[in-house]
Amino acid sequence: MRTALDSSVLLDVIVDDPKFASGSERALRTASVEGGLVIGECVLAEIRPALSEAELEELLADWNIDFVASSKASSLVAGAMFERYLRRRRRAERVLPDFLIGAHALHNADRLLARDRGYYRDYFKGLVLLEP
Repeated sequence: MRTALDSSVLLDVIVDDPKFASGSERALRTASVEGGLVIGECVLAEIRPALSEAELEELLADWNIDFVASSKASSLVAGAMFERYLRRRRRAERVLPDFLIGAHALHNADRLLARDRGYYRDYFKGLVLLEP
């Protein structure tokens, strides 16, 4: 069972968020035991400001998180879903990286570990969500 990770779950653990850290760490441990953990470009870039490059490499090694680059197909799906989102909304509350993360998970993992904010369910039918 390959689990893609959303940056929110990793950041909960990295910054020791008082509300979410323990649940996110528990979910990460469970997902890690059940199979591989993966992230793509967007998640890597979003967590980078919280850690030095050396600390980031250590985090990836300690949790056995693999970096898997996005494909052309997943990028096109992300763009199509973002376009659909923009047509449905009067003003954009989500940003393109949110859709890139969802499409990356859909194409490169069996599920996505994220604090779902609704749009993953709305825009990525068939994406299995695991919430901390």
